[in-house]
Amino acid sequence: MEANDTPVPKSDEARLNELGYHQELSRVMTLFENFSVAFCYLSPVVGIYSLYALSLGTGGPAFIWLIPLVVIGQLFVALIFGELGSSYPIAGALFQWSKRLMGSGYGWWVGWMYGWALIITVASVDTGVPSYFADLVNNLFGTHLNGASPNTILLISTLYLAGQTLFNVYGVKFLGSISRIGTWFEVLGTVGLAIILLAFATHHSLGYLFTTQGTTHLKTSPLGVNFGGNWWAGAALIAVLGPVYIFYGFESAGDVAEEVVDASRHVPRAMVSALIFGGIVSMILVGALSLAIPSGPKGFALAATQGVPAILSSAISAKFFQDLILFIICFAFFSCGLAVQGAGARLVFSYARDRAVPGHRVLRRISPRRRTPVAAILLAAIIPELLSFLVHFTPTKPIHIGFIVYPAHVNALTALVSFGVSGIYISFQMVVLAYLIARLRGWKAEGSFQLGRWGYLVAVLGLIYGVGMIVNIIAPTGLNSPRGELFNFDWLTILVITIIVIIGALYFVLGRPHHAIRAAEVERRANVPTPTQGLQGDEAANPSD
Repeated sequence: MEANDTPVPKSDEARLNELGYHQELSRVMTLFENFSVAFCYLSPVVGIYSLYALSLGTGGPAFIWLIPLVVIGQLFVALIFGELGSSYPIAGALFQWSKRLMGSGYGWWVGWMYGWALIITVASVDTGVPSYFADLVNNLFGTHLNGASPNTILLISTLYLAGQTLFNVYGVKFLGSISRIGTWFEVLGTVGLAIILLAFATHHSLGYLFTTQGTTHLKTSPLGVNFGGNWWAGAALIAVLGPVYIFYGFESAGDVAEEVVDASRHVPRAMVSALIFGGIVSMILVGALSLAIPSGPKGFALAATQGVPAILSSAISAKFFQDLILFIICFAFFSCGLAVQGAGARLVFSYARDRAVPGHRVLRRISPRRRTPVAAILLAAIIPELLSFLVHFTPTKPIHIGFIVYPAHVNALTALVSFGVSGIYISFQMVVLAYLIARLRGWKAEGSFQLGRWGYLVAVLGLIYGVGMIVNIIAPTGLNSPRGELFNFDWLTILVITIIVIIGALYFVLGRPHHAIRAAEVERRANVPTPTQGLQGDEAANPSD
């Protein structure tokens, strides 16, 4: 049976019609598949295997207790998103929600910041896997690929991106199936590995998880940074950035809402459960990894500088299990990038359907056979591929840009990737702020998931957490400080944000997308399609196109 032959529940299609759109995308995704897309985007495996060393080297084993702090802070945001996703189960979630809460201009800006964050995240994920992929290929075939070589990184990331694009084009059911498999691989790579480590490679008691192992002092810091003996006011502020990079992506359950059966009920459940389950399995794996660190200062220093691979190589000697873990990691990176690209493509499609982006006539088209936004998916592949070429730019000397210094030996893509999380957090808090203002103006939820009077408190707590974390992420503290040296490279994150805002402002003023959004809305309301029109093809969506 073709995807477009699947029966669509009348309540889903009727609600979409009420919101001004008709059913073009294939509504076949189940609750578990919707959860899996969000969970694979969040991806504890990708986050922990990439950032464990940063958090361990700055906060010591005690950084594990920062994970609940981030999960709880993001839970406030996820609950707000759940109510909005239940009320407005539309593709391109954050853009559509904020547009309805605060107007077309505000919504466009939310989508602009969120969209670039998604696109950059695709490049970040796919250029983060080559070292693991090269090790796996070398182990299996006796080759000598250098996973740190720019050419190898570009080659492997391009292969990943090509595969993700093909799978996304093939159909949302296929996206859901791959994400479902990815979820089980995530469980194997977190809980499964943790069980093995706890059973055969534990070197410490539980009390070890409450120690810093000297990371707050320069003499004993494995990363050579100085926090002056301060943990909460120093080391923890950097160590928490590891979990901060992990616990988002749950909102992607809302990005694909038009393809989810019973979306008003399932999208909120998928978001919240992906975040909570991700927090649980992350705690389990981080705890097991830390307890498996070889005893003594040398063992800790090795784990803090070389990360998870150093721990696994000392804990697991069997080549079969090493290769299996590498395969799980490589698949987790693939499913994560697949989910992020899928979410980004739905945002592009939603933008184009509202005429909010150049080339909207092409980008809003749906494949008659696959029922996927092919042009939008291709755009969500082309831009990350172009960004991936930045792996070839690593200056050997500092570059001075006014009062901003681009440090030597810092790859350009690394500097750009810092916008991934800051752009996500900025767009998140713009939505939460819009929600709070709209509630104060009398907005009422329309979906099956509602927070009632608790919505005000949840929104305030979400803003406090989110704004505080944005400041922590972008704060320029000098290149010689731990933050500037290890994370945001002083002013570079703010510089990237400023460039993206300036480009957006130029298009906003010259292209006036907010006026196009309002015009498209007026036209849709004047030509409300009937449910049967939803299967007639691309042009039925907007007669003037």
